[in-house]
Amino acid sequence: MKSLLMLMLVMSQSVFARLGDSTMPSEFVDITRVIPSIVLDMRYYTAHNFVGEQIDGYLAPKCLLTKAAAHALGKVQRELENFSLSLKIYDCYRPQRAVNHFASWAKDVPDTRTMQEFYPTVDKRHLFRDGYIAARSSHSRGSTVDLTIVPVPTPPQEFYVSGQRLFECYLPRWQRFKDNSIDMGTGYDCFHELAATANGQITAQQRVNRLLLKTVMEKQGFLNYSKEWWHFTLRDEPFPETYFDFVIE
Repeated sequence: MKSLLMLMLVMSQSVFARLGDSTMPSEFVDITRVIPSIVLDMRYYTAHNFVGEQIDGYLAPKCLLTKAAAHALGKVQRELENFSLSLKIYDCYRPQRAVNHFASWAKDVPDTRTMQEFYPTVDKRHLFRDGYIAARSSHSRGSTVDLTIVPVPTPPQEFYVSGQRLFECYLPRWQRFKDNSIDMGTGYDCFHELAATANGQITAQQRVNRLLLKTVMEKQGFLNYSKEWWHFTLRDEPFPETYFDFVIE
């Protein structure tokens, strides 16, 4: 029994090796050091997200990633720049405490202040069952990124003001929140079937835009999550079993 307990302890320490650390490990880097031209729209540092408030662990609007993921993104950016395009990032490394914040919010069923925009057709009681919320996120391993493509020069981005009127994330581009991305068919973090990468109900141009993003990302070793056009994980991620919890600052 003692040997079994020791084995479980070692396994737990391996999976949560950095849990509670207050500093960024040397294997991580701020994406702007690798790609100075990158466009950032770090939604969880703001109140414009499905929770409706700044998320735990996001103390600065920074994108932190493993160096392997960051350098792979650098190759994507260089390819896009040849066509006057740029990546725009919504989320990168996500502390485990942020994932816990999401889970706590999902269990608070009466809190539906952001429902109009982010999950207008989904029963909040089913967010776990339907796969929109989970106890663990690949983002916490440091090699997953949520992103889109914007033109260069980059158009102005609408500034969200807490409490402003919300519009369904699946509406046509001119009706939903004014994101400066090329039209991907839905807004970011849209809990809706139209957000599935290969959904056939979006327009031809929206399909082309999603295919462009998917193609350039896959070329550099990223895999897309089929239910979210914006979500990509580095295939050969350096920490496939480790969920970090250092804060972003």
